[in-house]
Amino acid sequence: MTPTAAPPMPVPTSFAALAALPATIRGERGEVRIPSGITDLTAFRQWLRSDDSLERLHVCYLNGLLWVDLSMEQLYVHNQVMLAVTLVLGALVESTGAGLYVPDGMHLSNAGANLSTVPDGIFVSDGALQTGRVSEVPNARQVGAIDLVGTPDMVLEVVSDSSVQKDLVILPGLYHAAQIPEFWRIDARGDLRFEILRWTPGGYVPTRLPDDWWHSDVFAHDFRLVQRIDNRGQPRFTLEMH
Repeated sequence: MTPTAAPPMPVPTSFAALAALPATIRGERGEVRIPSGITDLTAFRQWLRSDDSLERLHVCYLNGLLWVDLSMEQLYVHNQVMLAVTLVLGALVESTGAGLYVPDGMHLSNAGANLSTVPDGIFVSDGALQTGRVSEVPNARQVGAIDLVGTPDMVLEVVSDSSVQKDLVILPGLYHAAQIPEFWRIDARGDLRFEILRWTPGGYVPTRLPDDWWHSDVFAHDFRLVQRIDNRGQPRFTLEMH
């Protein structure tokens, strides 16, 4: 299932070309000043760790392009969609002891794909951690890791108005270059679209089964995302699994 071309990005844009730095990106939650000197992935990650405020934002390096999300979080078609996936996959991973399911907010970097981004969900198997396929980067200022580096087993993106071009056009190729086995993508802004895409040498391919079920080799289950309308007229989502 090949994504169609994304519509033009709204102004002000969330993207900044390295050649145009320094630059200021403005949005609903304020603005971010991007300094000069960010010439590659290493420089981007150094800048990211140098500023505490950046840890609260989605700031990504996409193969030479910077992307900053300063839009407000949408409760139902973004936040609650991520929750529906997290409840099921988090419980599945915990019950099987298969590894770590990491919800929205954790940076993922991959040097081979020239990528540092913040997926809406990441699954890292114990095997990936034990073999060093994924490593945890500690935070010098506080306890714990702030960055995952390498190739996780699965990533999730939930499309929002501010991330259309990133999620539909740019990231599929970069995740494929990073050789991430599964790319899950959801767009609930209109007609619900739920996809599980499997890595192949020629690109990601859909794993769709009858009745809107999709197969996951990574989790060894079939899944489908179901939408209902609650008693206040708002959409609610459930990730079903068998």
